[in-house]
Amino acid sequence: MDLSYWELKNWFTNVDYTIVGSGIVGLHTALRLRERFPTAKILVLEKGMLPQGASTKNAGFACFGSLSEIMDDLKTHSEEDVVQLIEKRWLGLQLLRKRLGDAVIDFKPYGGYELFMKDDEGGFNDCVGKLPFINEILKPLFKADVFTKEVDRFGFENTQEYLIFNPFEAQIDTGNMMQELLRQAVAANILILNQQTVTSYSDSGSDVEVVLNDFSFISKKILFTTNGFANALTKGAVQPARAQVLITEPIPNLDIKGTFHLDRGYYYFRNIDDRILLGGGRNLDFETENTTEFGQTKIVQNKLEDLLKNVILPNREFQIAHRWSGIMGVGNSKKPIVSQLSENVFCGVRLGGMGVAIGSLIGTELADLI
Repeated sequence: MDLSYWELKNWFTNVDYTIVGSGIVGLHTALRLRERFPTAKILVLEKGMLPQGASTKNAGFACFGSLSEIMDDLKTHSEEDVVQLIEKRWLGLQLLRKRLGDAVIDFKPYGGYELFMKDDEGGFNDCVGKLPFINEILKPLFKADVFTKEVDRFGFENTQEYLIFNPFEAQIDTGNMMQELLRQAVAANILILNQQTVTSYSDSGSDVEVVLNDFSFISKKILFTTNGFANALTKGAVQPARAQVLITEPIPNLDIKGTFHLDRGYYYFRNIDDRILLGGGRNLDFETENTTEFGQTKIVQNKLEDLLKNVILPNREFQIAHRWSGIMGVGNSKKPIVSQLSENVFCGVRLGGMGVAIGSLIGTELADLI
C-alpha cells in the first residue's frame, strides 16, 4: 500500500483501539470507548462498502423472541439463562432507543405476533398451554403479561384462528439506525475505514500488529465485532447463518401492521412503506445456509413466495421488488460471547439473530472489558 506520511500519521500511528466491524456492535463499542476514553485514537475497520454481515441487512425487528422460540430455548438452556437472555435483549433495545432516539430510527410500537399454520395445531396448543408459565417467569422483568391469545384480524389464510400477541415488540428502520450510528461515530472523532480486511493479527503482550491485505500497523488493543464471520476467531463456537429476505412493491390499502413470526421464528415478516418484507427459511436447508456467502437459493425463495401467496397476502396481487441476504452468527448456545482472547485482543460476537435487540448492549459490555 503506497501510503503518504500524512495518511500514516493521521490514521495508523498511535492507535489506541482498533475495532474490526462497523455494524451495530462495532459502532456501539466505539462510542462507548469514546465515552470512557475521550482522547483515545479509535479506528474502525470494515471489510465491506457498508457494514458487512447483518447490521444493514436485517428486517428491523425490535423484538426479543416469540413464544415458540422461548419455549425452544428452554429445551437447551436453563430457565435462568433464558430469562437473562431476554433481559439483555430488552435492555439492549432500551439502550438503542436512548442513544439514537425513536424518531430517528422510526420506532413503531405496533406489537409482535406469532402465527401458526393450520396443520400445526399441536404446536399452537403447546404454546397456548405454556403461555401462563412463560408470562409468569417474565413478569418480574416486564411487570405485566407479555403474551396473550388474540383472534387473527389480518385475514391470513391456512393458519390457526388465533395469534399470539406481544405488545412490547416494535419495528424500526434499519437504514436510519445505521446511518445515525455512523453519524454519531464520525461526530465523536472515531475514524472509519471501509473495504479493509484484517487478514491476521499478532498480540505481542504490549500491543497488537494488525495485518491488512498489503499493510500492517500497531494498535494497543484490537476488538473483533464480526459476529457471523467469527468462526475461526472463536474456534467454531460461532457458525455463520445466512438469512434470505425479499420485499414487495407497495401494496394499495395494506392494513397489516406489526412484526410477525412463524415456525419458531424461522420465518418473519413486517410492513414497511406499504410493502411486506419477508425473510427466513434457513431451516429448509441448514447445511447450505451455514455460509458466509451472500446470495439466494430457489428452495428458500420459492417457499417465501409461497407464504406470501397462500398465507400472508391471499387473493392479493403483489410483485417482488427486491431480494437480498445477510449473515448472522449463531451457535449451540444463544448466549453472546463477550470475552478477552489474549492480553490485548477482545471479541463481542454470536448475537443469534438478535442483533437489533442485543447489539448495543454487547458493544457496551465489550468496551467495558477494557
